[in-house]
Amino acid sequence: MTNVKERIIELKKKRNAAILAHYYAPDEVQEIADHMGDSYYLSVIASEIKETVILFCGVSFMAESVKILNPYKTVLMPDPGADCPMAHMSATYEIESMRDKYEDLAVVCYINSTAEIKAHSDVCVTSSNALKVIRSLPQKNIFFIPDKNLGRYISVTIPEKNFIFNDGFCYVHAGISAEDVLDLKKEHPEAKVVTHPECREEITGLSDHIGSTSSIIDYVEKCSSEEFIVCTERGIFHELNKRTSGKCFYTPSKCTVCMDMKKNTLENVLRALEEPGHEIHVDEEMAAKALQPLQNMLKYAKSE
Repeated sequence: MTNVKERIIELKKKRNAAILAHYYAPDEVQEIADHMGDSYYLSVIASEIKETVILFCGVSFMAESVKILNPYKTVLMPDPGADCPMAHMSATYEIESMRDKYEDLAVVCYINSTAEIKAHSDVCVTSSNALKVIRSLPQKNIFFIPDKNLGRYISVTIPEKNFIFNDGFCYVHAGISAEDVLDLKKEHPEAKVVTHPECREEITGLSDHIGSTSSIIDYVEKCSSEEFIVCTERGIFHELNKRTSGKCFYTPSKCTVCMDMKKNTLENVLRALEEPGHEIHVDEEMAAKALQPLQNMLKYAKSE
């Protein structure tokens, strides 16, 4: 394993590459990453780094977004087959149908979606900036795709907007049950429940804090509590343990593992730097259309 890490460092320097990794990537990959973060942070940092090669340790929709924002850089994935089922849970015909049905409509596309879906949308959002971006939109009607759970969570906070929901979901977050959370609460009555908004309403209703992966990490780091029931993908435990000392973290389900994220192994990272076949390409015409919603996200998310 040491030789693999040393070879990665050597090739990274040789190829002028930066390694970006999501918090859900395996622990050993998080350890060798140059930049760690959630979807929004990684989207921003990818547009700012000086390296000409970006090795993205996440899933395909994330790497596609990075390529769209950085068309002249080489974007690699350790395993180009690492996908996100939710990214495919909306369709262009549904978007066009909603545009015909509703006037004054904004199609708000969660970044967990394909380049094709982004290309048919008005603005992209992440779980960390969705509230701010949607509040900034002039349109009253919001078609939120593809994640119904995040959309419904956001809609409660912006009652002045009329939300229409898609039927998509994250199988990891949707698989967390209230029964499991309540069982853990019985075992650890002092534990705080921290939850990603991709979880179902029955879970957010039991939570002490709801937020993106980066928001959860910040909350846990600052909170005086010593125990936490963490309702999101368990890859976040690595960063939580790094940021805190002596705090205990419990997962409410054996299913809180994204198998696609776990395809980002050290061996695959090395292969991506050594071999062809790992580069991400996006059709130029589609990329040009998908760029505007991503740029709109960055604009609205940074606005005061």
